[in-house]
Amino acid sequence: MPRTHRKTPGSASIQGSLEGAEANLGRQTEEESVMELNRVLLEFRGQVAVVSLNHPETLNAMGSDMVDGLGAALAELQRPEREVRCVVLTGVGRGFCSGANLAGTGGRAFDSIEQALRTGYHPILLALRNLSIPLVTAVNGVAAGVGMGFAIAADLVFASKSATFVQAFARIGLVPDGGTTFVLPRRIGWARAMEMSMLAEPLPAEKALEWGLVNRVFEDGDELMKGAMQTASKLARGPKSLGMMRRLFWSTWHNAYDQQLELEAKVQVQAGQTFDFGEGSDAFRNKRPPELKGR
Repeated sequence: MPRTHRKTPGSASIQGSLEGAEANLGRQTEEESVMELNRVLLEFRGQVAVVSLNHPETLNAMGSDMVDGLGAALAELQRPEREVRCVVLTGVGRGFCSGANLAGTGGRAFDSIEQALRTGYHPILLALRNLSIPLVTAVNGVAAGVGMGFAIAADLVFASKSATFVQAFARIGLVPDGGTTFVLPRRIGWARAMEMSMLAEPLPAEKALEWGLVNRVFEDGDELMKGAMQTASKLARGPKSLGMMRRLFWSTWHNAYDQQLELEAKVQVQAGQTFDFGEGSDAFRNKRPPELKGR
């Protein structure tokens, strides 16, 4: 498959990455299906975009260069002409993401932990949350520190049998970040979230499945990506309302019950105005498979 080599902008903020990506990647030809960005690979498989963290020598530790690459990838996959309807986030090699790399590997380092969080990781995490299409993570090895935050921020979390999840912060006298203090107790409960965070012990994939941290566990090797792509392809054939579901479920974490009822009504009206609702309704009445377009 053809590849392209692109350098993303030097800005640590996703806004800079997105703007630079739009300028630099706008010249990308439609025939190219795999792109090499800063420590990130972006591959298009039909209407599924596969975003791979690509610094296997460090088990994909996330530095400023990788943040820039993620910003560029997000800009590219959201170009309307790409018609992407699902995203899979994974890692190259033996790890998903071993945590933060404050030293940097592309000639630029974060000045501080605060800068890494506020201008690096947070904007990317928020951009992933705000996607209008489903997000699946395929955790192929260790997911530690902020890497675990990225791993569990998805709608569906898949893992290989050898994958481990580690809230490693207590080992070096820090507190959990990467959104894990928000997402983790909502996924596995208060007691287990506190255990993972305070004891900083690795959680194997099978135990993560038992606790509800991940949705499915696959054999090591190719089975993880086969399973992730099978599900992602199914989601990519789904209706536009899948993105609306994302918005609704994220909203439950800050809305009161009456507010959520009102939001459900508002979004349901929007869903009822989509092409997919009309097509799905007609297919149901006529007892035929629907041809959903994601619009």
